[in-house]
Amino acid sequence: MSATNRVLSSTRRSSDLSKRPAEVFAEAEDHPVTVTRRDGEALVLMSQREADARAGLLRLAAQLIAVTLDDGGSLEERMSTVFPWMLALSPDGRKNCARAVVDAARASFSTDQPHLAIAELTSWRETATALAAGLGVDPVEWLDQDESVAAGPVERP
Repeated sequence: MSATNRVLSSTRRSSDLSKRPAEVFAEAEDHPVTVTRRDGEALVLMSQREADARAGLLRLAAQLIAVTLDDGGSLEERMSTVFPWMLALSPDGRKNCARAVVDAARASFSTDQPHLAIAELTSWRETATALAAGLGVDPVEWLDQDESVAAGPVERP
């Protein structure tokens, strides 16, 4: 067990759960808690958020494995078949996305931190969605700092 896992998990006896449930539940909201039992296999108590994150990471792992088994095209082309929203990105964007998602997934798997890969994937998907909606096409019109100060505060209606 790595030092990271020791910090992010703890073990409690089932009697702790029955005697001090609020304390154990509060701990489980922060990180998974292993509950040991004399009469059976140990159980793990965790938040729904943690369970969902782990399930999401497993889904991503399955998708990335499917990408590796496909024998045609570059990584970004193969990933675009599994994640069609990537087609809204530029060719360079697809290449950067593919590499970033794979790197984040590797970091998530090796550190047991699902949020790294999920956040990276979500960020790229949201970028692709914004680009598909036409955001980012029009040039940004920046307000000049001097103009906004000179105009003074805006009156309240």
